[in-house]
Amino acid sequence: MTVSGGKIYLGTYIDPSLYRFDPATGKVVHLKTFGGEGGFIWSLATAPDGVVYAGTYPSGRVWEYNPATGAAQDFGVLSTGERYVRAVAADATNVYAGLLDSGKLLAINRSTRTTRVLATNAGGFSTVSIGRTRVRAGSGSQLFDVKTDGTDLRKVDLGAGRSVDSIGLAADYSAYVSTRPNGLVARYRTAEPLKWYPAPKAGEETRGLFLDGTTLTGFSGSGGVWQMDVDTEQSTYTDLLKAGLSEGSERPQSILRAADGKVWVGGHFNVTVHDPVAPTKRTVWVPGEPKALVQRGEKIYAAIYPSGRIVEIDPTRDDAVRELAFLPSGQQRPWDMEYDLATDRLLVAPAPLGTSTVGALTVVDPVTGTTEPYVNVLPNESLMSLSLGPDGIVYLGGDVRGGGGGDPAQWNSAAGVGAFDLNAKKLLWETDPVAGNQTVQDIKVHNGVLYGVFKRNAGWFTMNPQTRQVLDRGTLPGYGEIEVHQDKVFTSTYFDGGKVHLLGPGLTDPQVIATGLGDEWYTNPQLAFEPGSWNGWALVGRDLSRLRLDPACPPLTVTS
Repeated sequence: MTVSGGKIYLGTYIDPSLYRFDPATGKVVHLKTFGGEGGFIWSLATAPDGVVYAGTYPSGRVWEYNPATGAAQDFGVLSTGERYVRAVAADATNVYAGLLDSGKLLAINRSTRTTRVLATNAGGFSTVSIGRTRVRAGSGSQLFDVKTDGTDLRKVDLGAGRSVDSIGLAADYSAYVSTRPNGLVARYRTAEPLKWYPAPKAGEETRGLFLDGTTLTGFSGSGGVWQMDVDTEQSTYTDLLKAGLSEGSERPQSILRAADGKVWVGGHFNVTVHDPVAPTKRTVWVPGEPKALVQRGEKIYAAIYPSGRIVEIDPTRDDAVRELAFLPSGQQRPWDMEYDLATDRLLVAPAPLGTSTVGALTVVDPVTGTTEPYVNVLPNESLMSLSLGPDGIVYLGGDVRGGGGGDPAQWNSAAGVGAFDLNAKKLLWETDPVAGNQTVQDIKVHNGVLYGVFKRNAGWFTMNPQTRQVLDRGTLPGYGEIEVHQDKVFTSTYFDGGKVHLLGPGLTDPQVIATGLGDEWYTNPQLAFEPGSWNGWALVGRDLSRLRLDPACPPLTVTS
C-alpha cells in the first residue's frame, strides 16, 4: 500500500488490482487491473508529485498510475525473463525497482524511460528505500547502499542466515532495517557500523517500518503492531485481533486431525486448533506459514515457510513453541513432511526460494534438531512431495520449475519420481513417469502401487515402483493432496468447484466422491479423515467442515 493525496492505494493478489480507499468517506474504488488471474501487485510507492508506481508479478513490470488523470501505463520489459518486481520506490526523477529473477536494482527515468542498473546480486532485490541522495536496497543477507546516479556502491553484511525484511527512514535519512527470520532491527548510516536492537518480537516478519521522533513502529506479518523507543530500546507488541480488530477467515495452508480428535489448521503465522466436541478453538502463533503438519506423540510439528524452519508445538505445555531446526542448503519452502515412526525422524521435502531447482530431502531429529540433507537428490529438481514406503524407502516427487516456479533447464524437462533408501543413504532410482508434466504435486505409496497427482497439466497416474512402469493415467480438473484411508486412495482438487475423488485401488478412472467444496485453500486442497469411519475434515468455502466421504454412497453435493 501507499498514500497519495490523502488517499490510500492498495495492491492485491491473486487478482492484481489497484484500489483507492478514501478515509474521509470510507469509499473504496477499483482503479486498474495489471495482469490476469494469479498475478500480484507486489509493491507500491508514491513519487513526490503524487504519481503512484506498482511492481507486478508474473509480468515483471513497473506500472505508473496518475491519480490526477486516471491514466496508467507500464515501462515495458525491464529484463528478459523477469517475473518479479518485488520492490519499488520513487523520487522526482526516477522510479527504482528491485528485481528478483535477474538480481538487478534498476533506476528508470520517469520521463525518458531509460533504464540504468545500479547494482546486481544473485539473490535478487526484495526491498528498496530512497534517502536524500542514496538508494538502500535489501538482497539476501546484504544491504546495498548506492548514490542515485549509480556511484559509490557500498555493501553491508547483515550476518549469515539473515535477510532484509523492511526498510524505514528517519528524518535524517538514517535507515532502520528489519531482518528475517529472527526479527532483529538495525540502524544504518552510510559509512557507519550497524547498530543492532533487540527483536521486538522474535521470529516476526515486518511489512512496514516508520519512525516518529524516537518511536519506531513496525507492522508485522502476523497481524500485530510493535513499537520500540530507539533510545531506551524498550518495545511493546500488540496483537490487533486481541486489541479488537474484527476477526475474519483466511485461506488455509495445511490440516491435521490429531489423535485426540482436535483439528489443527495452518494459517498465516498461526495455527488454529479446533475442538469439535466442546466446541472451542484456540490460536497458536508460529513464525510463518505452516505448509505441513504432523504429530509425534503428544507434540505437533510444523514445517514453516518462508524461513524453512521446523517448529515443535507442545499442547501439554500451553502450546509452547520450540524452534527445532532450520532446513539447510537454502531450502526455505517445505512442501511436505512425514513422521517415520521406525527411526523417530521427520522427513521433509523442500524447495529453495527463487529459481533454483536444487532440492534436498532433509531428515530431522525431533529431539536434537540435527538435520541430514541429501542435496540435489533428484538431479536438477526441487521437491514437492514424499511418501514413506516399507523397508526404509522414501519415494520423492519432483518439480523442474523449482520453488519460485521458474522456467525448467530444458524445454522438454519432466518432473521425476525417485526412490531413496534411508538406510543406505542413496538414491536407488529416478524416472519421469509422464512426459511433459513439470510438477508432481503429491505422491503416496499404498499396497505396492505409487499414486501421483500432477500440478501442471493437472492429472493423475499410478505406477509400479518395482518395475517403474506406469500402470494407468488420466486427467483431473485440478490438483491437490492425496490421502490414504481405510485401504482407499483419495485426492481433493482445486477448480471445477472443488471436488474429492477416489483414485483407487483398482480404478481406471477417478470416482467423484464430493463436489461443491470451493477453491479457498491457499496451498493445496487437503483432507483429514477420522479413524474407523468415512468422516473427513475438509474446507467448504472457508469453513472447516466435517463431511461423510463414503465411496459406497452416491457423490456428496455440498450446497452450503
